[in-house]
Amino acid sequence: MNSKFTKTVSYTLAACVVASSISLCSDAASATSGVSALSSATGVLETTNYTAFAGAQLSVNDMLANSTAIGTETQLAENESEWVATAENPYANIAIAQVDNYVYIRESASADSEYVGKLYNKSAGTVSETVEAEDGTWVCITSGDVTGYVKSEFVVQGNEELAKEMSRRVATVNTQTLYVREEASTDSSVIDLLPLGDDLTIIDESMEDSGWVKVTCDAGDGYVSTDYVNISTEFTVAESKAHEEARLAKEEADKKAAKAAAEKATASAKSSSSSSKSSSSGKSYSAPSGSSGSSVVNYGAQFVGNPYVYGGSSLTSGTDCSGFVMSVYSAFGVGLPHSSSAMRSVGYGVSYDEMQPGDIVCYSGHVGIYAGNGTLLHASNARTGITYSDVNYKNILAIRRIF
Repeated sequence: MNSKFTKTVSYTLAACVVASSISLCSDAASATSGVSALSSATGVLETTNYTAFAGAQLSVNDMLANSTAIGTETQLAENESEWVATAENPYANIAIAQVDNYVYIRESASADSEYVGKLYNKSAGTVSETVEAEDGTWVCITSGDVTGYVKSEFVVQGNEELAKEMSRRVATVNTQTLYVREEASTDSSVIDLLPLGDDLTIIDESMEDSGWVKVTCDAGDGYVSTDYVNISTEFTVAESKAHEEARLAKEEADKKAAKAAAEKATASAKSSSSSSKSSSSGKSYSAPSGSSGSSVVNYGAQFVGNPYVYGGSSLTSGTDCSGFVMSVYSAFGVGLPHSSSAMRSVGYGVSYDEMQPGDIVCYSGHVGIYAGNGTLLHASNARTGITYSDVNYKNILAIRRIF
């Protein structure tokens, strides 16, 4: 028997799918009745709180053991904070925040209760309970590392279209080098390469049964083999009160450290016998100067026209997108990872409206430096090398600031 169907979880309701609809039961008689109808079921959602319903539990196990139809589209909850409904709408218990900025997640279903975290606009959580209180309806959600209550008026629950819009289907590279191909075939041309651990946004999964998904990358839209990626769904989640306090403190410390490192690098360059260096082509490049985002752009801009090389990090002889950002900031004494996906966590996040020169702009499988006036400075691809592009040339996933 498939072990995922016999897992015992603890909830106050037992739920099964009967004729593609959800039936809820909270007493032994109803549970037994629901189990007897499983012969026409399309799947089982939960076998819950059956400690008191031992007979019903046995019946469920017997039915599962002898059925080949049940469970083809089924997923059981992994723990007490998750309740997964996978019948007609797999997003039935997903709530999306619809607020101007954020809504507090409270310890209990009361506005007077202490807040334990913040659910920001468009962030998601899994609903496990609905509570009617004196001041209205509350839902208990788990989002990230936060579990608590929010007023139901601030979230939209069970809207599959909205949940899909607010989520991101992700293909994470699980091989040393991933080929992104023009068509869904190993005979097709390779349009881009990605290293182990990087990820891409999936835009079409209709060919997944044949082993391919369509993704977006810097070179455009292409296909990757599902043999070499791990597929998942990514939501923006809440932030706990403790995590927010720690994050703000770290960001302030990192900002001061980065500025001090840039000032030190500038001072070192000025004290050097030469303030410029030459490449193999004989072209001279000025040393970094200053400790601002504009200084970063001015330094990086002198390498425009130099080649793109996958896996490279040389600003003169060849670099890829993350290598370019890493090497430019390295000249200012700032260490960054050689990974476009990892750069979505460096520094601190800013909104699109707050974007300033020097900010790191992250995309699906790509990264660059905002140069101001709506332009991106980046190592684009083998055809264009280090160049400028419209910062909105494709969907932005994150904007990070160092200084």
